[in-house]
Amino acid sequence: MRKIASIALCTLLIAACAPGQEAAQISIIPQPAFLQAEEGEFVLDRNVPVYLDSPDSALLRTAGFLNGHLQKAAGFSLELIQDDPLAHGNEKGIFFLDAGLRTEAYNLDVTPARIVVEYGDGAGAFYAVQTLLQLLPEAVFASGKQAGVRWSLPCCSIEDAPRFPYRGMHLDCCLHFFDIPFLERYIDLMALHKVNRFHWHLTEDQGWRIEIKKYPLLTEKGQWRKETVVGSLYSGVYDGKPHGGYYTQEEIKALVKYAADRYVTIIPEIELPGHALAAISCYPELSCGLEDHYETATKWGIFKQVFCPKEETFKFLEDVFDEVFELFPSELIHIGGDECPKASWKQCPHCQALIRKEGLKDEFELQSWFIQRMERYINSKGRQIIGWDEILQGGLAPNARVMSWLGEEGGIKAAQQHHEVVMAPYPKYYLDYWQGDPDSEPLAMGGPTLLRTMYEYNPVPEVLGPEEQKYIIGVEGCVWTEYMPSPARVEYMAWPRMCAIAESGWSSAPKDWDGFTRRLEAHLARLDRMDVGYCPNFWNPYIEFHKDTEYSKVVTMSVDAPDAEIRYTLDGSSPTAASPVYEGPFAVNRQQRVTAAAFRNGKMIGNIKYKEF
Repeated sequence: MRKIASIALCTLLIAACAPGQEAAQISIIPQPAFLQAEEGEFVLDRNVPVYLDSPDSALLRTAGFLNGHLQKAAGFSLELIQDDPLAHGNEKGIFFLDAGLRTEAYNLDVTPARIVVEYGDGAGAFYAVQTLLQLLPEAVFASGKQAGVRWSLPCCSIEDAPRFPYRGMHLDCCLHFFDIPFLERYIDLMALHKVNRFHWHLTEDQGWRIEIKKYPLLTEKGQWRKETVVGSLYSGVYDGKPHGGYYTQEEIKALVKYAADRYVTIIPEIELPGHALAAISCYPELSCGLEDHYETATKWGIFKQVFCPKEETFKFLEDVFDEVFELFPSELIHIGGDECPKASWKQCPHCQALIRKEGLKDEFELQSWFIQRMERYINSKGRQIIGWDEILQGGLAPNARVMSWLGEEGGIKAAQQHHEVVMAPYPKYYLDYWQGDPDSEPLAMGGPTLLRTMYEYNPVPEVLGPEEQKYIIGVEGCVWTEYMPSPARVEYMAWPRMCAIAESGWSSAPKDWDGFTRRLEAHLARLDRMDVGYCPNFWNPYIEFHKDTEYSKVVTMSVDAPDAEIRYTLDGSSPTAASPVYEGPFAVNRQQRVTAAAFRNGKMIGNIKYKEF
């Protein structure tokens, strides 16, 4: 295995030796920094020992994850031996060696005689195992024993390290509630893709999901909404069914440990000052007191009822955060800060008096004052805040990190002010947007935002100079669940697009759409083995109509699957291998219906799609 002498040399290797044709048969997502395919294979059987150079329990647990997959799929486990691997130089086996690599980095050397794993910390060893699993046949991800599989890995040399320290995936559990077994599965999928931050959205207008023992009404009452709007927030039709759910503190502690064992840090989000209606419905004294009655929201959107910046509110929030700190060891705490209407503050005598007392210009500066006061408290407990772009309004809190969702502008502004930034821009990284033609997809927030759009997005804006670019610390895919009432719907919307975001967060190699789709097609077979209900549009044509005249539209078509051709008809009949091949844009009139399917080697590989006026 080639040794990396320094981070600088590693950077050169990434630029010069990104995977090419020689590694085409090896399909790893996210793409390693350096991968060189070699001749031969390493055959794995029950007689192969695993040598660990440390008695560390975390290293044992990481090797145990490999054994867990093998036990289920192959019917055997490997013996784990805690001994000096260098003392077994002539033996066949898997050898874990602490090589002092930087955090989360690993090297892999697979030869016919041995597999050597070099790492510098527990996360690096864990990510090496995730890559080993992807080098094995996809059957290793099955939940039951697989007969007739040759358990071998292609010989190769890999040197790998992450592009960003923060590689996140978000899940909103307020608009719809999801149980702990699904959250564990969600974290497992994150870990497989080397995603290391789970941003857990726990409070909202539509429901409060975290047990706070000092304020029991938050879960006794605030977890519930009496009904839920059907369709969009504009429909005016409701289902008449109560919806609720919350996580006990014991469940949260167990999930935090479950995630930590997989090198995923859970970042809780407690929304303030806006999106607070569920809390206010339980404790109206937290509001500006302008209404006689407060009720947990039953539809989506932005609500004028927000926390009032008075002492009762700050005492409540400090008490809540005190319990949050006991549950979550994460240094970062997400405080929301987005979509806070100022209407109540403008009418509130207390707020107006506070603006005058503090010498603030307006309600936007009042929001900044509110957030800065909370930041001081959170900092005093040894934690740091991160919030959505809107925390920039009225002035950014001194130590705040920014999660940029309103396009790139907020992230650019924060980086220019030397604040760390996580890029999560809508619609580029919003997984609640359509990933196909809205005419043929279930209801979603908007879009579409296609797989290719997410893959090709560069999260480091070119307008930033080299010094400012250093403040972009990572990326995050956002899953808002207005239109995701079930785990199956979350998986459909998140995957495979999250593969593209995970790759942007991990891999420093140049973008290569064709190479990515080839690797992704193989990777989807792994997700199949795990019964992940991802969107199958990878194999389906995307048909787009462009404005022309009142009587015509210009048609363009594309398909993600590599080496596929699109065949189509205009008379409503189903396309066959003999139908015309799409070669470029063309026009249609009102009588024509575009019906298309993707073919490879004369066989249809996806579903038939159509579009008409």
